[in-house]
Amino acid sequence: MLTDFTTAAAAINSGKSLFLAGDEGLLARLPKGDWIGGTIPYFMGQEGGVIAKDRVYIDEAPSFSSNCQISFYDEAELPRIPRDAPENGFSVLIIPSMSSAHISYAKNAPDYEGLFMKPIIGWIAGIHLDDLGKASPKVFNGKTGESSSVKAIAMHLALPPGKIASIGIVNLFKQGRGDVIDFEEEGFSVRDCLINGKKRNLSEYIIAGKVDTRLPLVADYNGTMVNVSFQSIDGKAGVASLYAPVFKGVHYRIAEPIGDYIKEFTAALPMKLQDLTFSCNCILNFLYSDLEGKKTGFITGPVTFGEIAYQLLNQTLVYLEIIDQGSADKRL
Repeated sequence: MLTDFTTAAAAINSGKSLFLAGDEGLLARLPKGDWIGGTIPYFMGQEGGVIAKDRVYIDEAPSFSSNCQISFYDEAELPRIPRDAPENGFSVLIIPSMSSAHISYAKNAPDYEGLFMKPIIGWIAGIHLDDLGKASPKVFNGKTGESSSVKAIAMHLALPPGKIASIGIVNLFKQGRGDVIDFEEEGFSVRDCLINGKKRNLSEYIIAGKVDTRLPLVADYNGTMVNVSFQSIDGKAGVASLYAPVFKGVHYRIAEPIGDYIKEFTAALPMKLQDLTFSCNCILNFLYSDLEGKKTGFITGPVTFGEIAYQLLNQTLVYLEIIDQGSADKRL
C-alpha cells in the first residue's frame, strides 16, 4: 500500500512486521519497530505508476508469521543469509544499489550453500535518477534505527505448519533468434565477448548492429529466462556496463522485442493469489514502458534498481505468496 508518513508510522507502532520503501528523509524519521526499509521514490501504487518523495510503500508480513529476526549483512557475511533463514518461512532482503554487497551478491549468490532451498525475495534500493552522483541508496534497520549504504538488510520470518512461502517471477522477455553471445570473463563491465564463437568487442557489436539496449541479454537456464540489462554503452572506451553480471559457460541472446507492455504484462500475471505478501517491479520496465500514471494489473509495490528472487534479476516483477500446504501439493 502506498501511503503517507503518518499512516506508515501508525502501522509500525501497531507492532506489525513491515517491509518499507520510500525516500531517505521519510524512512529516517519513522519510529523504531519490526521493519526494514530501502530508499526509492518510484512505485506502482493503487492508482498506477507514481514518482513521489513524500510517500511510503508498506508491505505487511502475515499476522500468523513469527520469530521476526532482522540483521545487517556486510559483503563477507552475505553467504550466511540462507543459513539464518527459518526452515519454514521466508526472508526479505534489501541491498543498496552498487554497494559492495550488491556487487558481491549479484556475482556469488547462486553459489551460496542452500540459497535455492529457502524462499529469499527482495530488491535493490535506489534513488531518484536525478540524484545519481549526489546521494547514495540506503537500507534501514527499523529495530535499531540504523541505516547503511554498504550493507544489506534482511528480515527472516517463520511460518506455521501448513503454510508455505512461494516466490513467483514475471519476466516478459525471452531469447531472440539472433546471435549467440558468450563471455570469457564474468562481471558487470564487459569488453570482449564471443559472437557465434568469434571474438568481438561487445560495445562495437551493439553500436554497429544498432541494437536496442532497452532489450536485455537473456540466458536460458533450463527453460527459466534470466535477464541481464544494459546500463550504458561506451563505444569510445569499448566498454558495455550492465546492471547484473554475465557468467562464463552461459549462452546469451538479445531479447525479443515486446509489443504492448501493459497488455502482455497483465496477461502474464497469475489469475489469483492466496496471500500476496510482497512484490516489486524493475525501474527499467517503469522507464522503458512509460508506466507513470498507468496501472499494470493488480500487483503493486516499489519500483526497484534490481529484483531478488533467490538471486539478482533484472527487468522482472517478483512476488511472494503465502499458500496453504494443500494448494502447494496440487501445484506440484
